[in-house]
Amino acid sequence: MEVINCSDSPKWYLCSLAGDLEAITAASFCCCCLEDNVESLCHACDSLYQALEEGSMLGKRFKRRTLLLKTLYKLCDIASDPLGLKLSKIILGLKVSGKNLLNVCKLVFKISRNEKNDSLIQSDQILDSLLDILRSEDLQANTEAFIYCIGALKFISGNTSLIHEMLNKGTVEILVQFITQINEINDNDARFCSSGHLLVQLTATLRNLVDLPQSRCKLLSYGAIPELCLMMEKRVNDKDICTNVARILSKLSSFNDCCSALADCSRCYILFLALLNKHPKKQDLVVRVIFILGNLTARNNQAREQFFEVQGSINTLITLFQTHCDIDSKLCKDDSELRSLKHFSEVEDVLIKLVRVIANLSIHPSIGASLTTNHQIVALLIQVLEYKSVEKSEELVINTAATINNLSYYQVKDSVILEKKLRIAELLVKLLLSNNMDGILEAVRVFGNLSQYHEICDFIVQRKVYKFMIALLDAKHQDVCFSACGVLLNLTVDESRRTVLDEEGAVKKLIDCLRDFGPTDWQLACLICKTLWNYSENVTSAGPCLEEEDANTLLILLASFLEEEFALDCNFDSDLRDHHKLYWESEFKPVAQKLLQRIQN
Repeated sequence: MEVINCSDSPKWYLCSLAGDLEAITAASFCCCCLEDNVESLCHACDSLYQALEEGSMLGKRFKRRTLLLKTLYKLCDIASDPLGLKLSKIILGLKVSGKNLLNVCKLVFKISRNEKNDSLIQSDQILDSLLDILRSEDLQANTEAFIYCIGALKFISGNTSLIHEMLNKGTVEILVQFITQINEINDNDARFCSSGHLLVQLTATLRNLVDLPQSRCKLLSYGAIPELCLMMEKRVNDKDICTNVARILSKLSSFNDCCSALADCSRCYILFLALLNKHPKKQDLVVRVIFILGNLTARNNQAREQFFEVQGSINTLITLFQTHCDIDSKLCKDDSELRSLKHFSEVEDVLIKLVRVIANLSIHPSIGASLTTNHQIVALLIQVLEYKSVEKSEELVINTAATINNLSYYQVKDSVILEKKLRIAELLVKLLLSNNMDGILEAVRVFGNLSQYHEICDFIVQRKVYKFMIALLDAKHQDVCFSACGVLLNLTVDESRRTVLDEEGAVKKLIDCLRDFGPTDWQLACLICKTLWNYSENVTSAGPCLEEEDANTLLILLASFLEEEFALDCNFDSDLRDHHKLYWESEFKPVAQKLLQRIQN
């Protein structure tokens, strides 16, 4: 075959009509001519690859392989992504190694960075070539090439179509195997440092893959979670690797099965606390680690105990809480444009997740009782309510009120919540005045716990807070009615305060709540009956405090609710039906019978 010069016809082919491979390898090329014929070259590359594949000449079996590779590498100088991909596919198909493998991986990496090339990558099936490298080549001998290879996979995994293809072709399994292999490298081994860059690309790829439900199943079945934890422990000084793994685990921990697998890693709490202490200013790492801890401690008491028992765990939370609270409060006071910066929302995001962890921990009886006596934690929670508003920081304020509610449940010696109860009550009034029903509900719940104390009952009466509680009976919201009724019940324990129910038509509203919610919530019905029982004692010697109309309505309701056939006629599942019956028999029925008898008499 004669040499093609620039003066020859621009339409020419790497493959002759007969697929003469020897002629192809003998040809020489002039790039200034070829750059204008990319489309023809791409078509020629397709023909060449097909000819090699059909002739079983891929790999190292083709006798003129060296000459062909030399030709192909010369074509790589042409600045064309479509051509570069096709050339890469052929070169990788010829099983190059060493520097040649590194160079072609760099080329694919460069092309894959541009998302506009995703369709080319998919049509040329370059993914198969990349995965074949990872399956067949030695990691230690080709570490740098693997960095670019997995880096290309990272960019490819950003495409929703290609990511499913990656999953189906075993990418997750390959990556987990590499993690396990790298984890076996000793810290003192020279390969330990060189594999760090590879792990950055690998974990970034896995971070994209983990969004798919099928990936989560594979990660569980291949034991990826303990390997990821081990990787973080060994690479605790590498912020990039730790951040990527934290992103992976934060996504996984949102699912029960994955969260359980993470909790089974005995050292995970020590690891996460070490990361928080090591990188307290690494915002994206801190927020994800705290999110993971929030998911772990949300599940069960064992997880709460394991976290709490780690030495310095609460002090770490307090330090982070104090640091971010100080930054956040300064930003809130700043009248400049700082308040609108991303940093402002990032700091608040950490606070939201920190408060959630404390709220979860406080569910545990002994831990909650301990936290209730912690001056620093209570002071920080109060500080949040002081400088934050539910209108601008809804989630943070509501989470904070919910945490105070949890802590206010524990009536223990040296409780800081009880010590600061009047200040807390003042701050909760601000929340009651908002238009946020979730915030109002949390405030009412706290008042429900604190109204067991005379000082708070006096506060409720003096500040007319009871009027809010009465008004909330009209909310037609079961949880709100339950909490508001709890406050009114505590108020009516003292005979001198029972007259508050005469205002705003409270008795009628309580009866309406009983009618609306009684048949589906016997705990609420019991609470209403207890409140009416307290109220129905004579306020003075003048006579009964229930009006005749209210008394007659109550007689009818109670009589019907005490009939078992009527009371338990609800379409619940068997388990719920059993609970429903238990509450009716043990809680509602005894109180309702006494109240009915009192009214009848």
